[in-house]
Amino acid sequence: QVQLVESGGGLVQPGGSLKLSCAASGVVLDHRIIGWFRQFPGKEREGISCFSPGIGSSDYAAPVKGRFIISSDSAKNTMYLQMNNLKPEDTAIYYCAVGLWGKCELTERYYDDWGQGMQVIVSP
Repeated sequence: QVQLVESGGGLVQPGGSLKLSCAASGVVLDHRIIGWFRQFPGKEREGISCFSPGIGSSDYAAPVKGRFIISSDSAKNTMYLQMNNLKPEDTAIYYCAVGLWGKCELTERYYDDWGQGMQVIVSP
């Protein structure tokens, strides 16, 4: 059974940084695509970053490109999202997700397993 346990969310001031973590069990992240999504109140989840460790492909949604960095650690079987220069409009619930091996995608339907979600609030 796949489990994804997220950590690292919280409150940060505009311009600050946070690093989200997602520890995986029951799955080897190197053999999958990994992704980060976020959800604003009343909106559907949107893909913001993805990475395919086995292929080396990655992608970022326009609102976060140049500010966020996705990565993974094979030894820890953990994925990360480094978020820099955070803005109030980044306030959302963030989810990690794992999908089948292949080129990474920012579309939700490519992912089978999800973390529980964690709140990120960017506010003075």
